[in-house]
Amino acid sequence: MTERVPKKVYRAELERLQAQLVDMQAWVQATGARIVVIFEGRDAAGKGSTIKRVTEYLNPRVARIVALPAPTERERSQWYFQRYVSHLPAAGEIVLMDRSWYNRAGVERVMGYCTNEEYHRFLHQAPIFERMLVEDGILLLKYWFSVSDVEQEKRFRSRNEDPMRRWKLSPNDVLSITKWEDYSRAKDTMFVHTDIPEARWHEVDNEDKRRGRINMIHHLLQQIPFEVVDRPEIEIPPRPPSGGYDRPPQQLDGYVPDHAATLLKD
Repeated sequence: MTERVPKKVYRAELERLQAQLVDMQAWVQATGARIVVIFEGRDAAGKGSTIKRVTEYLNPRVARIVALPAPTERERSQWYFQRYVSHLPAAGEIVLMDRSWYNRAGVERVMGYCTNEEYHRFLHQAPIFERMLVEDGILLLKYWFSVSDVEQEKRFRSRNEDPMRRWKLSPNDVLSITKWEDYSRAKDTMFVHTDIPEARWHEVDNEDKRRGRINMIHHLLQQIPFEVVDRPEIEIPPRPPSGGYDRPPQQLDGYVPDHAATLLKD
């Protein structure tokens, strides 16, 4: 059983790593680097919560999360990778993919949403597509989040009982319990075909989310050749004297009601 990282240790290390992510972001902007980070793995493996920790202090105009819905009829008629291309980063951008083109090798394969021909074409084309991205200068990182069947079911039940998180549980998620071995085989085959030197798969043991998050973020920072960029000091100027402006009378009916005041009375 994976030992749970104490909360105090976790929070201190997470804050240190997040500060480095901010430094990395500054380097990306200064150098025009392009980074794509793919988050894949089991349902309820903790991909989304890890992405939140990565982006918590980053500029959303620089670090962008891509989580695409099911393809439309038009998109299904396109080249499979086509709808992902428009979401790739421009200079000075980081794209974090909460699931990616690897849907075809996972859920589409297991649930029968693609044909055998489409599946095998994907396994052939994915390494070619990724080599093209890397050859063009994109830094491509791929992470697979692993979790045991026992822990996965525990998280499913927790979500189902929590009205604030129930939206995260879909019928397909629940079916993954009955297709555990099918997903395992699909993942193994995917790794055989797509774990290439130009874009390796990195597996994250996320049985303990705290441990998995700091391990993943630490590893990510080790893969990016960033340097600390000197940022100019910003001086806040003194406020000038009043020029005689008078604020118009407040229209109280246009203000948001002070709900907080009712809480303080209690």
